[in-house]
Amino acid sequence: IDQAKAQLWKIVNEMALATYDGEQPDLYIALYEYGNDNLAAAEGYIRMVSPLTQDLDKISEDLFALKTYGGEEYCGQVIDVAMRQLQWSASNEDLKLIFIAGNEPFDQGSVDYKKACKTAITKGVVVNTIFCGAYQQGISSYWKDGADLADGKYLNIDQNIKTVYIETPYDDDIVRLNAELNSTYVVYGNTGSIMQQRQMTQDNNAAVYSKGNSVNRAVSKSSKNYKNTHWDLVDAEDADDEVIEKLKEEQLPTEMQGMTTKERKVFVDKKRKEREKIQKKINEINEKRRKYIAAEQAKNAQIGTLDAVMIKAIREVATAKNYKFK
Repeated sequence: IDQAKAQLWKIVNEMALATYDGEQPDLYIALYEYGNDNLAAAEGYIRMVSPLTQDLDKISEDLFALKTYGGEEYCGQVIDVAMRQLQWSASNEDLKLIFIAGNEPFDQGSVDYKKACKTAITKGVVVNTIFCGAYQQGISSYWKDGADLADGKYLNIDQNIKTVYIETPYDDDIVRLNAELNSTYVVYGNTGSIMQQRQMTQDNNAAVYSKGNSVNRAVSKSSKNYKNTHWDLVDAEDADDEVIEKLKEEQLPTEMQGMTTKERKVFVDKKRKEREKIQKKINEINEKRRKYIAAEQAKNAQIGTLDAVMIKAIREVATAKNYKFK
């Protein structure tokens, strides 16, 4: 869980590099907790933390609230539950992935993992398994078998490894630009201010692990995948060009109240242009940063971490479905 918290934005950024027929796909993420004896036994010690969503701050918030307690890991059942509960796309062109991680035998519980994995792949959902422990132990406890049944990748990690932050000459500039980026959000509605505060909290959560994680989050916030149509007027107007006319005076931020509709649109458009300019700078600087990190990793590559194995699996499975990576 600590590795997931530390590497969420790095993994999201990898997805932002993917294209299909020249278009960047939309990203939806769901999160399940399982194998926690504090959860209801009748539900298989399983809880859907978040359904499929584009709200990446919500995923980050939920992830940072999770703690490990240990318990029976019903892998077959949680895969089965995810297949039934989540609103999976019916399109064969969409990339649909499950990543399941744990350190108990894969065949625990009353739901046959073989049946669950076969059901997943018949619906186009690839199951990738991540065993937290020795590679051969994961094979003998059926983690590889689960992945093989659903056309996925079997991976293993050392869950005790601490992720390594490679400092670059570009980090401070991106962190500074992130602060400028935050000033371009225009809150609206009853929960706008609360959602903006959540954004700041997730900035702080990222910073807890390292400056590198803060930088990765800033890059994520500069991609198409980071959308806040439910509380930010810039994103909301991109999705619905009539949203400003639909809002009541009291739903607008204080600085926009009393403005004419035309003045409101000009105000939001100015923020949009400021944001696009900042995002462009972040992405340009990040290209230099990526090359710097790649060169440093070539000298002393770190393997066996969650981000490394997930990115490897994502690229291999996506490439097989004709996705391309910039």
